[in-house]
This record gives sequence, C-alpha cells and structure tokens, in this order.
Amino acid sequence: MKYNQKVTDYIEKAGEDQIAILETLRKLIHESVKNVSEEIKWNMPVFGKSKDFAYLRFAKKHITLGFYNIDKLKDPENLLQGEGNTLKHIKIIKLDTKIIQQIKKWLKQITE
Repeated sequence: MKYNQKVTDYIEKAGEDQIAILETLRKLIHESVKNVSEEIKWNMPVFGKSKDFAYLRFAKKHITLGFYNIDKLKDPENLLQGEGNTLKHIKIIKLDTKIIQQIKKWLKQITE
C-alpha cells in the first residue's frame, strides 16, 4: 500500500475515535482498489485510480466518506446523502460489519 504522508498528517489531526475510523476506511480503500492513489485535494484526502473516486473528511461528530461519479453506485437502502448529480456521501459515526460490506460493494462498483 502506498500511503501519502500528507494524508497521514490529515488523519492525525482528527479526534482519537475518528482516527481509528479514518485509518480503517483508508486501509479498506487500499485493499479494495488495486493501484489506488491518495493525495490531499481541497484540504481532504482524495482517492483515485484513473480518476478521483472517493474522499474522506472528518467533522466534530462524524466522518464523511464521499464518492464522485455516483451513477455507478447502487444504494437500495438509501444510505448515501446529497442532492448533487455527481457527488454523494455517507456520514459515519461508527463502523460495523454491515456498513463495511456496503462500502466494499460501492468501491467495487465505482472503480470497475
């Protein structure tokens, strides 16, 4: 896995509970998507392959995992939020097996 030090620095600025979630999501993205790159864009970690496909951001009470080019995503449980035509996100307070499995599906869908 190729971790970018600037992304590591961003994660380390979050709260203790949030750091664990951010690190888990980062690892999940790297394990789920071959040849993924990460960098800081718009003051947050952005993940790409041939194009940017996801971003992470922390707030006081949650982590946002956002997706670009959402036309590829299936969201039967309406977990994704946002009104835009190209961006949607999910706010995460804690990770459980169900949400991790859903994120893996989205990562596969968006990078195929």
